[in-house]
Amino acid sequence: MVEAYCVKCKAKRQIKNPVMTTLKNGRKAVKGVCPVCGTKLFRIGGKL
Repeated sequence: MVEAYCVKCKAKRQIKNPVMTTLKNGRKAVKGVCPVCGTKLFRIGGKL
């Protein structure tokens, strides 16, 4: 699983429902949701 920092919880969390995306400059990123508070999480360079 991929971890990202949740700004609302102020802690690293496992990303719920991770989705791989590609940024405009070609870099890979992962989007998802915090399993605790439901805030959107985003991490550049993550792998599924």
